[in-house]
Amino acid sequence: MSINVMVANESHTRYAEEICHEIYISSLERKTGIAKRTPEYIMEKMRAGKAVIAVSEEDGAEEFAGFSYIESWGGKSFVANSGLIVAHKFRGQGIARRIKEQTFILSRKLFPDAKIFSITTGAAVMKMNYEFGFRPVPYTELTDDPEFWKGCEGCRNFEVLKSHEYKMCICTGLLYDPKEHLEIRHPGE
Repeated sequence: MSINVMVANESHTRYAEEICHEIYISSLERKTGIAKRTPEYIMEKMRAGKAVIAVSEEDGAEEFAGFSYIESWGGKSFVANSGLIVAHKFRGQGIARRIKEQTFILSRKLFPDAKIFSITTGAAVMKMNYEFGFRPVPYTELTDDPEFWKGCEGCRNFEVLKSHEYKMCICTGLLYDPKEHLEIRHPGE
């Protein structure tokens, strides 16, 4: 069995329902908040080239293995890496890391000057983000675009976020600022 991780496209829209279901089931199992997304929203991300999908191939049959997407905010000065999910059957194989890496690369390619952020309660996602150069930040360093925060309305912890005026919640905010990762060149290069 091989697992291909790639930028999603129109041909992957058939997995949108399954992706939404996997996100919902995972939120119940973890007893944490995950913003709900509709299949139409997931399909939109795929068609726009703003999603990464992992697909398993075995004996000519394909199966959804994992997913993530990006969205720009605040006039494209911020990009959120969101919706990272791996189907139960494929967990524990390093697929989340591969998806996260491709999502990060896609974010940098499409929005090279944008700050990239993620909000999560998952320790594994936090660890991956640290390895990519993200750092924990207060919500005040994330986008103040009200449209982003509307996406949290489907989360079970939305009232916590709202009661703290969108400045604090259960999730940890993580930020990658490309200006903090300047390339160092040796003299003479």
